Amino acid sequence: MTPMDDATVNPTPESPATALGQDELDRMTDRLVEQLKTVYDPEIPVDIYELGLIYKVDLSDDMDVVIDMTLTAPGCPVAGEMPGWVEEAILQVGGLKSCTVNLVFDPPWDPSRMSDEAKLQLNMF
Repeated sequence: MTPMDDATVNPTPESPATALGQDELDRMTDRLVEQLKTVYDPEIPVDIYELGLIYKVDLSDDMDVVIDMTLTAPGCPVAGEMPGWVEEAILQVGGLKSCTVNLVFDPPWDPSRMSDEAKLQLNMF
């Protein structure tokens, strides 16, 4: 299971004339995931993607990205900063118009959302 099994990149139909083809969607998905993996929770030496903090990534035909993400705990000391880090990382992907990051806490995060790679890094096996 990968962290984004429940958080796949979903194209949102906004203008059928500019609909992304499957190949382009696949390339964009890879690039978005690559960028998400550059953002780390400063208290945990694992990226937010592998931690399972990314719940949803929507990519519109107009190349706008909306991300729903959570934190390991609502009282996380970087709660106010992390969405900005994610937005900044995502906007490094060429061709995007905008990125909106929403913090959500439903469902609450728990360690079962972590990838096997993250569990291995944190000696949780």
